[in-house]
Amino acid sequence: MPRNALPEATTPTPVKRSLKRGAGLLLSMSVIGTVCFLSVVLWINWPKARLQPKPLSLELRTIIDRIPGKSDAVIYVGLKDIRESRLWKEIIPDSLKNAPLFKPQERLDALMKAAKINPSLDIDTLLVSFKRHGYKEQNFLGIAWGPFSKKLPESFLKTHSTTIEKIGGYQCYALDSTLWLCPLGARQIAVANNRKILEGFLVPTGSFYQRDTLSVALINKAVYKSHLWFALPSAAWTRGALQSLTSTNQDMKTLGNLNRIQHLALSVKFNDGIEAQSEWVYNTPKAAYFASTFLWGAVKLSELSGTRTSESARQLLKKIEIQQNLESVIIHAELPLDFFQAAKQK
Repeated sequence: MPRNALPEATTPTPVKRSLKRGAGLLLSMSVIGTVCFLSVVLWINWPKARLQPKPLSLELRTIIDRIPGKSDAVIYVGLKDIRESRLWKEIIPDSLKNAPLFKPQERLDALMKAAKINPSLDIDTLLVSFKRHGYKEQNFLGIAWGPFSKKLPESFLKTHSTTIEKIGGYQCYALDSTLWLCPLGARQIAVANNRKILEGFLVPTGSFYQRDTLSVALINKAVYKSHLWFALPSAAWTRGALQSLTSTNQDMKTLGNLNRIQHLALSVKFNDGIEAQSEWVYNTPKAAYFASTFLWGAVKLSELSGTRTSESARQLLKKIEIQQNLESVIIHAELPLDFFQAAKQK
């Protein structure tokens, strides 16, 4: 071999790129992060299955269709159906059964006391629509069904009224400038805080279902229709209702971005226990997703033993399901009768 001959060149063995270190690790993390991000985006914008809401009865649907203008809140209470439930008969104490259903205004309160009407016992069904007027004033229209009509004969209403007027073929009575009553039948009466609203109901123009599509959409979100439900299209009503429920707990006021909720629907069924569903509607699916995640995390943390949450509260939290569905956070709870029986025994 010649002295000046060069050694044969050797081909270097290619180094395999590892996904566990260096650039390979960064690539793996990027791919995983992208997949997770796309999965979250897909989940946020993917409509989920939901409980099918019960339909309104034909009578109630006809009454709602006559509501004038647009509503900030529509509230329904089926007291007769609630009183027939096992929960009412076996769990609710007599002190609550006989307690006033609501605190009426001064003039209405005086009338009910004079007629010896107890709303909790004499009203079978109540539907109320509220509409804000100006900064503080709340207009309302209420329709009530029940045997209380026997306690409000024509002679009684004439004695306690300041004005009697026929509107839309119905005899209407003004107790003062802030309260109008109108018997609609043997077991039905309309109550309003001014003549204009009462006339809008008795002589309707157009359809509420076409005029107030937002309220109608929220009514449709109320799953249970026979016992208790309400629809709050107004963001001010929604925030006020939620903040009043959390007023005793300062930490709860920001839970689930309460200040960002735009609309709310809630419905409750009383039978062998309580089944309830509430839907909080946000502006965007993203806002609803973060609110539902925060709520879910708070509930799960509170369920853990060792926290300050009482055992009964932990058992209650385990019955709550939270789900994000597009712009909504849906909260569902099902509490069997034995849950309340155990709490009553304690």
